[in-house]
Amino acid sequence: MPTKFLHPFTPPAADDFVTIVRAEGCTLWDDHGRRYLDAMASLWYCQVGHGRAEIIDAVADQMRRLDAYQTFAPFTNEPAEELAAMVAMRSPLTDGRVFFCGSGSEAVDSALKIARATHQLRGEPDRQVVIRRTDAYHGTNFGGTSAQGIAGNREGWGDLLPHFVEVPRDDIEAVSTVMAANYGRVAAVITEPVQGAGGVFPPADGYLEGLRRLCDQHGALLIFDEVICGFGRLGEWFGAQHFGVTPDLMTFAKGVTSGYQPVGGVICSRAVCDLLEQPGYALRTGYTYAGHPACMAAGVANLALMEEEQLVQRVPHLAERLSEGLGALQADGIIQSYRGTGAVYAAELGCDAAPARMRLLEAGVVLRPIGSALAICPPLVITDHEIDTLLDALADVLPNLRG
Repeated sequence: MPTKFLHPFTPPAADDFVTIVRAEGCTLWDDHGRRYLDAMASLWYCQVGHGRAEIIDAVADQMRRLDAYQTFAPFTNEPAEELAAMVAMRSPLTDGRVFFCGSGSEAVDSALKIARATHQLRGEPDRQVVIRRTDAYHGTNFGGTSAQGIAGNREGWGDLLPHFVEVPRDDIEAVSTVMAANYGRVAAVITEPVQGAGGVFPPADGYLEGLRRLCDQHGALLIFDEVICGFGRLGEWFGAQHFGVTPDLMTFAKGVTSGYQPVGGVICSRAVCDLLEQPGYALRTGYTYAGHPACMAAGVANLALMEEEQLVQRVPHLAERLSEGLGALQADGIIQSYRGTGAVYAAELGCDAAPARMRLLEAGVVLRPIGSALAICPPLVITDHEIDTLLDALADVLPNLRG
C-alpha cells in the first residue's frame, strides 16, 4: 500500500522504496544499515559531498540571526546580496545581475518570462517563439515542460504553451531554417551546454558557437540552462566558460548549494539588465522564498568550500579517471559505448537501463537510468578508490545482467 507521500517521476502505485537515513561524503546508509556509493550526487547536484558541517553550521547560524524574510521591495538581506555577487562573478556575465528562485524549474520559467519581457521592452511584442532542442530537459513547470525536448515528459498534461518549436539536437541548419521562417518572431533559443537528463549529450563541435551567431543575426536571446552544468561540473564554473560561448541568460540551481538548501536562479546579462532597469518598469514576477536567507547562506558556504578545496580544478582528474575506466569497459564489451565530459558521463548499454540500475543498487552503487544508458555524475569530492568501486560494480553487474 503506498504511503501518503506522492513521489516525483514515480509510478503512483509504487510502494517499494529505499529509505535513506544518513549520508557522509559519497556514502549513503539506508534504514537497514546498508551502504551505497552515491555516484549521482543525489540528482546531479551534491558537488561537495554529504554531511559537510561548514554548510550545515552556516545555515543554522543564519537561522538563529534571521530565520526567513521576503525580498520583495523594499527588503533585502546580506546573504542574498553576497551570494548574488559570488554567482555573477564566477559566471561569464560578471556585469549582470542574479534573480533568485527555489529550483531549476522555476529558474527556467523565469528565464523564459524575462526573455519575453526583454523583447516587449524593446518594442518587439511579436517575439514570443522559443526554439528548443530534441532530448532537452528544462524542468517540469509549464514553461519548462513546453520547452523540453523529451517527448514523454510533455505528454499527459493536455495543451502546453504555444510558440515553442523543436529542432533536432545538433542540427544548426534546422535552427537557421526556423529563424528564417519566423523572422522577427523568435524570442530565444534555450539549450543546455551538455544535455543531462535527456541522455548526457555534449554538443557537436561548433554547435553552441553557431547558436550564438544565429541569435545575434536574428535579434534573439540565447539562454543556457546550466542547472546541471553549472558550478564546476564540466571543469569550469559554468558550461558557458567550458565551451567559450557567452549567453544572454543563464539558469542555475543544484550545485549552487550542493543541494543543502533549495536555490535556483537566472543570471541576466548587462544588456538585458539595461532594459529591465529603465525608469518606470517593474519586474512583476518572483517567488515568496526568493533570496531566503538560510538558503542563501548555504550557497555562500558551499561556493566558499568549493573554492577552498579547489573542486572545480579537480574535475579534469575525475574526467581522466572516469573516461579511462569507461573506455576499458567498452573495450571489454561490458558497455556498448560512453559519452560525456568533465564529471558527467553516460554508459550506453544499448537496452533499457532500468534493470541495471536496480542490480547496481543491490551491489551498493547508485546510478540513474536515462533510456538505454546509465548516468554517472558523482560528487566532485569522490576519491579514486570510490571511482574504482563504481567501475568494478559495473564490470561485475552488467555481464551477469545480460547473461
